[in-house]
Amino acid sequence: MGKRLEGLQRMLVIVNKLKGKQTYVPKDELENYVARCMENRGYSSVHIRTIERDFDEIAELFGIVIKHSKSRNGYYIKDQDEKLMERYEQLLLNFDLLNALADNNNLSSYVLAEHHRPLYSEWLPQLIDAIKHTHPVTFRYLLVRHDNEMTEKKVRPHFLKESNQRWYLLAYEGDTLKTFGVDRIRELRIVDNETFKRDTAIDVQALFNDCYGIWNQADIPVEDIELKYDALDGSFLKSMPLHHSQQILVDTPDEFRITLRLRITNDFVMELLSRSRSLEVIRPQHLRERVRQVYEEALKRNS
Repeated sequence: MGKRLEGLQRMLVIVNKLKGKQTYVPKDELENYVARCMENRGYSSVHIRTIERDFDEIAELFGIVIKHSKSRNGYYIKDQDEKLMERYEQLLLNFDLLNALADNNNLSSYVLAEHHRPLYSEWLPQLIDAIKHTHPVTFRYLLVRHDNEMTEKKVRPHFLKESNQRWYLLAYEGDTLKTFGVDRIRELRIVDNETFKRDTAIDVQALFNDCYGIWNQADIPVEDIELKYDALDGSFLKSMPLHHSQQILVDTPDEFRITLRLRITNDFVMELLSRSRSLEVIRPQHLRERVRQVYEEALKRNS
């Protein structure tokens, strides 16, 4: 784990340097920056040959392509994606925290962890390995909406996606790309004597562009949504937007109003209900009725 953690931190440090305002970073500057950062984290110094070898793994693991421009005499990230860069900054922070605590056995002195985590998350390393080496996987899958029926699956794993503290596997079953909750996978097995050609042309970001969370139901239309809150709820929604399409219409001491554009799935409705203390749905009307009906039924059950 030590070497692997060191390699991951080094890759994230490289990305951290190249995603900055300086578009082209000279070789000596990149080498000195990475070496200094790694030494500050308690690791030995690092040379440019090691850094350059990391470029291929950065592209494979994170989808970030690093190139060198002779005319500008520097390394740069090809086609930077702002959302990806934000995600890697969070990863860097998490790895810094992990590294700082790695040699201390009394983590409770420093960190207050959640009391729970998703079950069966131990499948994640095996799934990552299967995706990386393009091996199919088989497993039994729990169908929660069908009285916990178990069904056998053989799929070609392509991506892992995290949403609301749960992990999901995106995999092809036959010709269809499907989503499987990792916490509902049982008896996972990598079919290591088989390989498949991974479809690298899939635009994963586009798959979830118009949905909240993991469920992108194409049969549900994309709609314009307008929501009203008080200023207190608004302060939370400014720091943690509901969706990337969120736009602020009104932001005063008396009112916070936003618009969104996405598919109104069950996941989205549940998220609205989780912060509904001051919520008023302005439009569409069917969403307003849906929220009202949920609370009317809840009131009857709890009266």
